[in-house]
Amino acid sequence: MDLLTRLTTVFAENGYLAVFLALLICGMGVPIPEDVTLVAGGVIAGLGYANVHVMFAVTMLGVLVGDAGMFLAGHHYGVRLLHKRPLKWVLTPKRYAAVQKQFERYGNRMLFTARFLPGMRTAVFVSAGLTHRVTFLRFLLLDGLAALISVPVWVYLGYLGANNHEWLLTWMHRGQAGLWIALGILAAGLGIYLWRRHRLAAAERETDTRH
Repeated sequence: MDLLTRLTTVFAENGYLAVFLALLICGMGVPIPEDVTLVAGGVIAGLGYANVHVMFAVTMLGVLVGDAGMFLAGHHYGVRLLHKRPLKWVLTPKRYAAVQKQFERYGNRMLFTARFLPGMRTAVFVSAGLTHRVTFLRFLLLDGLAALISVPVWVYLGYLGANNHEWLLTWMHRGQAGLWIALGILAAGLGIYLWRRHRLAAAERETDTRH
């Protein structure tokens, strides 16, 4: 029995609370794939054990609370947290140093893209709290925007493929690539928007100078 099937069975028997708690555990760095957990939540909705829209709300809440917990833990407990299990298994000194380097270089962009990096989420969120350079509100906003892209993809994919396991597994394997494509399109759109704003502002300054 694969992990998706096991999670689907547990969630079908225990409902929304089980999905929420599983996502909290994922947020703490326990090696349960978050994407599989989200898909399993969608599957039980597709099988009639839950409402898919309520499931989406529950999974969003579970993801954000789990992520926020890691950020706040890093913020309040600092480097002491790095020596406590299970975090010290996930955030090794080498990984922590690498994340710090990337975080210093990319800042907000690193926080946003961390949601699409399964092996790095916990490390990035704890590091963001440790730095004390990111407010909780900014963290929640960036993480929430990223979650609005990734969470519905996995939940509704599970819902649509609930009765076709083979199709579902195929699209799960393609899903991460699809998220990166969507992220790329979003980044390109944002870049074009900012470029146009810059050009417009430059043109207005030039007009003011002439007058």
